[in-house]
Amino acid sequence: MSYPKFALPSHKIHTCLWFDNNNGLEAATFYTSLFKNSRITSVAETLVTFTLDGQDISALNGGPHYKQTPAASLFIICEDQDEIDHFWNAFTADGGKEIQCGWVTDKFGVSWQVVPRVLMEMMGDPDEEKAKRAHDAMLNSVKFDIAELKEAFEGKE
Repeated sequence: MSYPKFALPSHKIHTCLWFDNNNGLEAATFYTSLFKNSRITSVAETLVTFTLDGQDISALNGGPHYKQTPAASLFIICEDQDEIDHFWNAFTADGGKEIQCGWVTDKFGVSWQVVPRVLMEMMGDPDEEKAKRAHDAMLNSVKFDIAELKEAFEGKE
C-alpha cells in the first residue's frame, strides 16, 4: 500500500513512540487493525504517523539507542468485558506480557493500560469504603474482570 511521506498531525501535541529494528510501520499496522476509526496517515523512512480512534501517534524508527518502558503507557478506557478481552488478547499474543493492574506490554515493547470505565467510576465513588474495595481489587488484578471488580465494590467477595 502507498502512503504519503508526511502528514501534519491534527493536534498540537501528540504521542511519539520510539521503535528499534525499523518496525514502526509494522506496529502502526497492528495498532490500526485493533482500533475502530484508525488509519495510517503517512510513512517516511524514519517516521510513521497514524491515528487510533482520533488520537494522532507517531512511530519513530530510531534504532537501538532507547527502549520502550512501562514508565510511559497508552491508556485505553474500555466499555465492557468484550472490549477488554479484545485488546488484552491482541497485546499478549506473539510475545506480549501481562503485567499487573490492567497493564500489558505488547510484542513491540509498548505498554498499555486496558481499563474498564466502570472501574474508574467505582474508584471515584463518594462511598469511600466501596471506592477502597474497588481500588484494592484493582491492585490484586492482572487482566481486569468487570464482574469480579463489581463484586468487590459491592462487598460480595
